[in-house]
Amino acid sequence: VQLQASGGGLVRTGGSRRLSCVASGRTFSTYDMAWFRQAPGKEREFVAAISRGTMITYTYLADPVKGRFTISRDNAKNTAYLQMNSLKPEDTAIYFCAADQDFGSGKDYYTMALNYDYWGQGTLVTVSS
Repeated sequence: VQLQASGGGLVRTGGSRRLSCVASGRTFSTYDMAWFRQAPGKEREFVAAISRGTMITYTYLADPVKGRFTISRDNAKNTAYLQMNSLKPEDTAIYFCAADQDFGSGKDYYTMALNYDYWGQGTLVTVSS
């Protein structure tokens, strides 16, 4: 599967931004999806994940973004979203979407980058103070 992330840009502190990740192929609903980010000089970190499925999905959010970010998916559009509200300068990073085709469960599984098989190219979000 190929992933194409978009939606990044420059936003002021307190603003909002929605990132999109479009996946190729016809089996999007069978992949767990996630967003990771990497700030300059820092390691890649988990942001949010949403489980596969059509009727019931589970979401996981990193503590720094809880209450501000929301992850969702539209299987009909082969797209995962990251809605980012109340943005802070420390949210500045390249945001990557990722897809996992293997089965796993629990937050520890979803937050590990090694568990994801496919990655998008990243989209830069810059939050100005």
